[in-house]
Amino acid sequence: MAPIDWTCSDTQRIRAGGAMLEMMCLGPPPEQATTLVLLHEGLGCIALWRDFPLRLAEATGCGVLVFSRQGYGRSDPCDLPRPLDYMTDEAVRVLPEVLDAIGLRRGILVGHSDGASIAALHAGRVGDARIAGVVLMAPHFFTEPMGLKSIAEAREAYRHGDLRSRLVKYHAHVDAAFLGWNGAWLDPDFTRWDIRDALDGVSVPVLAIQGEADQYGTRAQVDVVAERVPAEVELALLPDCRHSPFLDQPQRCLDLLRGFVLRLQRATADLAS
Repeated sequence: MAPIDWTCSDTQRIRAGGAMLEMMCLGPPPEQATTLVLLHEGLGCIALWRDFPLRLAEATGCGVLVFSRQGYGRSDPCDLPRPLDYMTDEAVRVLPEVLDAIGLRRGILVGHSDGASIAALHAGRVGDARIAGVVLMAPHFFTEPMGLKSIAEAREAYRHGDLRSRLVKYHAHVDAAFLGWNGAWLDPDFTRWDIRDALDGVSVPVLAIQGEADQYGTRAQVDVVAERVPAEVELALLPDCRHSPFLDQPQRCLDLLRGFVLRLQRATADLAS
């Protein structure tokens, strides 16, 4: 398989977790700068980040890696049903292979929704020394009735509304993308899903961002980050913001991430001096 070309602005393919995944890289390569690794939500993919990866690379001066997990975007399809611990599997088995494939040297995980849960699981249970910080946008650590209600409403919109037709533009295997996420979250056994213990093992600084009008989770999902992570934690609650802070409040998110990256860089420089 051809090596990653960081000068290429088009999507490329990498193998991780036994599947071919679409990926795109922006900004300087890992040997020249910190790499921000973007992990998308339960219905996301590269394209659904919109222009946020490019703006993030420009705002921070960092390299940015964005990829579609198996079952999403133009990556290989996944088997259904997804196991109820799929986020843990992504964090401890698949993500390390992605990071190795791109030659990561120093990185910051930037996750949204399911991707934020994966980022926290990786930081808390893998303990990769290359990871310098974690950004969690609208994370999930346990289920809440209001979130499950919104997920059930999404199922109705997919079955009887226009959600499927809107998603098919972004996912080559749209049923795998939607049903893999929705089926797991609405499985009766998933009500017991709880990954709060992973936060106890996060030893790097964390920025947690939550929209005040998030339809999938309350601020309890970020409060638990401050309660359990033993490292430095910054919480940002955004008004006029639902489940996608990078879309609803893009400039505020860019400012928060830029400040977070700069603080980590200064801390590293202080340790080296």
